[in-house]
Amino acid sequence: MARRLTTLLAAGVAVMCATGLTAAPSDSDLEVVRLDPTSAQPGGSTVVHAFVANGGPEQTASPFTVVVRLPSGFTAQGPYFPEDCRAEARGRVVRCTFGAGLAPLRTATALVPVRADADVPSGTKAEGHVQVVSVDDRDPRNNRTPFTLSVDC
Repeated sequence: MARRLTTLLAAGVAVMCATGLTAAPSDSDLEVVRLDPTSAQPGGSTVVHAFVANGGPEQTASPFTVVVRLPSGFTAQGPYFPEDCRAEARGRVVRCTFGAGLAPLRTATALVPVRADADVPSGTKAEGHVQVVSVDDRDPRNNRTPFTLSVDC
């Protein structure tokens, strides 16, 4: 009996994979939490911590993407965490994908090293944004938040 059940389950998974079926979206509320990076010197670097929390009530059933958008004068420079993060738009946008399964009241963080251009003057404060994108998320009002990049000597 157990062997037959295992065979049936394996066949069901194979059918789901072959037909492209995925799990139904969960009832989860992903929220971006604001964290401002430490300041950088002109030409120096800092790290953006793109921090996402699942307010629940359910575990995420689908992957989600964290998007970091940098202002002029700043460029993302890997390596990133997680390793599959990809820079676009000349290093001004970084996309990081996390798999399904983020439990309620748990968090995920993408780490994006950022370099300030050498000609950015000391005292500069510039606004970037972190956004989370997921088919599971039911409340888009808390899916995007700014962060401030500061340049000091």
